[in-house]
Amino acid sequence: MRLNTRPIRILTFLTDILLINLAFYLAHMVRYDFQFPASIQTYHPFGAYQSQQILLNFFMLAAFWQLKVWRRRRGEFWIDEVGRLVAATAVGIALMIIYVFVAFPTAFSRYFWALVPIFIVVLLAVARAGRRWFLNILYLRGWWTDPVLIVGAGETGRGVLRTILARPDLGFRPIGFMHDGQQYDMPGLGKRIPDLGRFDDLPRVLQTEANLHSVFIALPAAMHQQTTRLIRICRQHNVAVQVAPDMFQLSLSRVEFTNMAGIPVLGMREVRFGALNRLLKRLLDAVLVIIGAVPALTVGALIALAIKLDSSGPVFYVAERIGRNGKPFRMYKFRSMVVDADSQKSALAQLNEAEGPIFKIRDDPRLTRVGRLIRRLSLDELPQLINVMRGEMSLVGPRPPLKEEVDQYQSWHKQRLAVRGGITGLWQVSGRSDLTFDEQCLLDIYYIENWSLSLDLRIIVQTIPYALFGRGAY
Repeated sequence: MRLNTRPIRILTFLTDILLINLAFYLAHMVRYDFQFPASIQTYHPFGAYQSQQILLNFFMLAAFWQLKVWRRRRGEFWIDEVGRLVAATAVGIALMIIYVFVAFPTAFSRYFWALVPIFIVVLLAVARAGRRWFLNILYLRGWWTDPVLIVGAGETGRGVLRTILARPDLGFRPIGFMHDGQQYDMPGLGKRIPDLGRFDDLPRVLQTEANLHSVFIALPAAMHQQTTRLIRICRQHNVAVQVAPDMFQLSLSRVEFTNMAGIPVLGMREVRFGALNRLLKRLLDAVLVIIGAVPALTVGALIALAIKLDSSGPVFYVAERIGRNGKPFRMYKFRSMVVDADSQKSALAQLNEAEGPIFKIRDDPRLTRVGRLIRRLSLDELPQLINVMRGEMSLVGPRPPLKEEVDQYQSWHKQRLAVRGGITGLWQVSGRSDLTFDEQCLLDIYYIENWSLSLDLRIIVQTIPYALFGRGAY
């Protein structure tokens, strides 16, 4: 279902009016009823401010309109939206204060007019956070999203796709991709994001997809004539078109525009995982593991006891995995399968439900009773905290693969090995095992290129409900 943004804009407009007036009332209550931040000599009832309240609404709405507070900006972060709220509120309040202290130089409290903008910004910022939370829930479920088509299946096309997959708040839903008919690098995405054919099929696709919102053209710079032709076709069908520059196959997230004395210059940002960032990430891992050590040991002891009582064999399952830069290490897990599970893998190959090099079975017959439960809650991963403390893994990062999986990687898949593997990651909170392998890789690469401490913390927080409810875990 495609999102009609008009009701949301109208609701935001009406909510802003309501909250501006609520902020005005709260400021009066705090100043005159609670007498904060200082005692007052003359009490002015709320009714004495009603004419100013009406005028404030006019000034605030005019400032919001002029500074385009209600314009939808895809991908804008909440803090940026709050910044525009602060700027617009400052303009509206400044106009109001000029009027009040010219018309009524001594009649009203100056503290009151210092409290009004604080309440306005806080209330509207909270309201916008709530709106984002509600819309993100809809987007994650595929509701009210805008269908988009990606034309181009090379590095640039993957860059566009991984951003759309990693940022559900954009509200885009890729309906498919198109290519030039030669070698392309997104064959594993056909399960969920279908291959809609070659560039010459674009007119047919545009006629078929009546609700298409936008077309993203992501072709190499050498194909500029093809890009121009495709743009012309989109315009003939009245479909919005956006062009993602190739930048010589460099990562899109590292491209930045600068101004050198009036000359526009393209440059490359520093790689996110430099030495300092690796140190910060390592410190975050250590602090969080230390904080969670006691509950982790308590839960781990109970799981170990349950495993020993449920089936014969060791408590831990140890397997060699491939870590950062292809370096192997021994990864620990609670044993969730029968002892000879690895030897049964080839016999169960026809039951594999995953695409690409990974092996997954939703109802794996090798699981023990306890193993089925701890897999569902992701508690089998708990011993990997040992790997985190040893510096072989991180709390957040791409899942460490098996060597036989890496041997089947395409060249672009190997980008996910540039950092330490993690217990959880971006794709685990974006669909987990329900995603195809190529989609998982796209999200892992997006994570590497856009890493920040706040992103790690957000993924860790989002992992908790995913683990508790077992969504996509098997």
